Amino acid sequence: MGISTLQSYRGAQVFEAVGLNKTVIDDYFPGTASRIEGVGLDVLAREALMKHAFAFQPLTESETDLVVGGQYQYRVDGEYHLLNPATISKLQQAVRQNSPTTFQEYTDLIDQQSKHLCTLRGLMQLKYADEPLPIEEVEPAKEIVKRFTTGAMSFGSISKEAHETLAIAMNRIGGMSNTGEGGEDEARFTRDANGDLRRSAVKQVASGRFGVTANYLVNADELQIKMAQGAKPGEGGQLPGHKVDEIIAKLRYSIPGVGLVSPPPHHDIYSIEDLAQLIYDLKNVNPKARIAVKLVAEAGVGTVAAGVSKAHADVVLISGDSGGTGASPLSSIKHAGLPWELGLAETQQVLLLNDLRSRIRVQTDGKLQTGRDVTIAALLGAEEFGFATMPLISMGCIMMRKCHLNTCAVGIATQDPVLRARFTGQPEHVINFFFFIAEQMRQYMAKLGFRTVDEMVGRVDRIDAVLAESHWKAKGIDLSSILFSPTLPSHVKRRRTQAQDHGLDQALDHALIEQARPALESKQPVTGSFAIRNVHRTVGAMLGGEIARRYGTAGLPEGTIHFRFTGSAGQSFGAFVPSGVTLELEGDSNDYLGKGLSGGRIIAYPPKTSSFLPEESILVGNVVLYGATGGEAFLNGIAGERFAVRNSGATAVVEGVGDHGCEYMTNGTVLVLGATGRNFAAGMSGGTAFVYDDQGDFSTRRCNRAGVDLEPLVADQDVDLVRSLIERHIDLTGSPQAAWILEHWDTTQARFIKVFPHEFKRVMGIPRVDAVYISPTNSSPMVTSEQVQHG
Repeated sequence: MGISTLQSYRGAQVFEAVGLNKTVIDDYFPGTASRIEGVGLDVLAREALMKHAFAFQPLTESETDLVVGGQYQYRVDGEYHLLNPATISKLQQAVRQNSPTTFQEYTDLIDQQSKHLCTLRGLMQLKYADEPLPIEEVEPAKEIVKRFTTGAMSFGSISKEAHETLAIAMNRIGGMSNTGEGGEDEARFTRDANGDLRRSAVKQVASGRFGVTANYLVNADELQIKMAQGAKPGEGGQLPGHKVDEIIAKLRYSIPGVGLVSPPPHHDIYSIEDLAQLIYDLKNVNPKARIAVKLVAEAGVGTVAAGVSKAHADVVLISGDSGGTGASPLSSIKHAGLPWELGLAETQQVLLLNDLRSRIRVQTDGKLQTGRDVTIAALLGAEEFGFATMPLISMGCIMMRKCHLNTCAVGIATQDPVLRARFTGQPEHVINFFFFIAEQMRQYMAKLGFRTVDEMVGRVDRIDAVLAESHWKAKGIDLSSILFSPTLPSHVKRRRTQAQDHGLDQALDHALIEQARPALESKQPVTGSFAIRNVHRTVGAMLGGEIARRYGTAGLPEGTIHFRFTGSAGQSFGAFVPSGVTLELEGDSNDYLGKGLSGGRIIAYPPKTSSFLPEESILVGNVVLYGATGGEAFLNGIAGERFAVRNSGATAVVEGVGDHGCEYMTNGTVLVLGATGRNFAAGMSGGTAFVYDDQGDFSTRRCNRAGVDLEPLVADQDVDLVRSLIERHIDLTGSPQAAWILEHWDTTQARFIKVFPHEFKRVMGIPRVDAVYISPTNSSPMVTSEQVQHG
């Protein structure tokens, strides 16, 4: 949401009510969405009186303890949980023994939701056909399971063994597993000796960009852009430092022992146009992959999904509030996100009313547990279905609810090698679960009269609401908004029937690839010159994908491809360019230059005939080098806002940057030869930055010192590094500013500030109080490092 203070929430209308009727909303929360109606003041008052009476009831010898609650962890006498010792043990017994009978006992326990009113789908009933189909005429389970995916749980949040077991299982049955946002070991890209493939078919591209390289992207069947998490919408993911070991740090291009936080998605996606650009970027790198966008079930998600369809995504995922790996904060579990039923129904309705449904697949997830759940999801509009919690339980998860502590007793949500040795899950257990679900779906499909899942998608007319008259708090629930089926012309389809046109045939990269053919096929050096205009987007990404597909992360030898461009580049110039490629631009560039840079080099400078001073002029746009994992950028001019956000390995030299430079940076080196905007280094946990503080106000006005120390440039290795970068910058761009700084080095050196993150220092064992930067323009020292620690 971008809201970070209590005052900002006032009047923001970002909330939705669930279970309050129109009278309460109109009187006390005007303008707030409340789509299923619910209780009124009379029920609220009655409940308050009940709580008061319970608090003051006389003590008896049989009731001496307070109520245990159990809203988060299961308690015998606490709140009812769908996943409890009975259902967990039944499921694990069923998948280990491959017992359909035991699985039916498990699903009977889950599906008897009407007793406890746990879910919205528990208030729905299916309208069966007058004449059911013979089960033999229904689509086979081996085809249905291809619509199943496992959830986006990263390696890091769960163990190597658990992550790879999920991937093996899904690859065996033709479904898809999801990497989550933690990157993936490249050893998993090739088949094992026994024929199993440990590669996750879905590669997630989240705001953190952990491990998102060109090679990562080309080894995918689907690339999923994560806009939100269903279990904690609006919050980034977080991996505590004690779970970031050497392997995880390597895959995420970060530093062992340093905690990792995913920035909110608005750092690179401010609008639907930005999202459309990222979709286009990813499609360029891997034209064969589907591009998916993960949204969260909330009021208005249908409008966003319509924009996603217009932005040419192939899949939209509507993620519900239940599930996740158990590391979501209690406040989020109870008070953030909405059931997938609400988001899925709205998405289907809006896409149908705008005739966009035929262009995009719809997927949903959020604690799908039984064949009945999946059947209702299909009738509400989903073609594909995601599962996370249930596959984990199939592998042995016992819902201890301490995934974030690294102490999972069954070796699933931990990186501790001792605990990981206890992992007993097998791919067969996960496969059995999915086939049980598919076979149950077939039973429902036969009763409903559908031969294929495609026939069933969007047939909301086959669902009835069950009036919960027997429960005093559920009487007012109205599901008519969920079960609404718009009247449509015959040409409007309820499911995807046509492919998106991504417009790749117009890409300038086709000419680049043809010119680079000798390099691609036999690593022969090639050069070329091209005119470029701002309509040419994502130049270099398709070429980078071709290189990564052939040569992996290693790319090509240094200097193999050197292409020069003249003009104004469009968005994402040089995105995801791998090693061995140099793109040199004489002109200027739009936003996202070097997005996800994967080892290549980008050089940019103003036209040689220009008369303005480069160090005072904007050369490249916003969000330059977002999520770069390696490579170099030498930019003779000023960059816009959010420069090198989430940089995790690239080296960059620039003449000046706007606000929020180096935010959330985890690795790499940035040298700024001029002024920065405000909030520099916010959330920076790794890497180093050097800033030429010519105005003397970097420490007091421009840097966010909450997580970094500011030191003078005095260490020999730092001095040598900065000088060498300046010299290379002069050689590659002809920068007058850089030349002037070197010419006056005796005085300019004292104006350089080293920005050194606290976390980086901690894991390197460097004391926090080593040095204090003193500006040559000020007589008093800057704030000491002890004060910096307190922000």
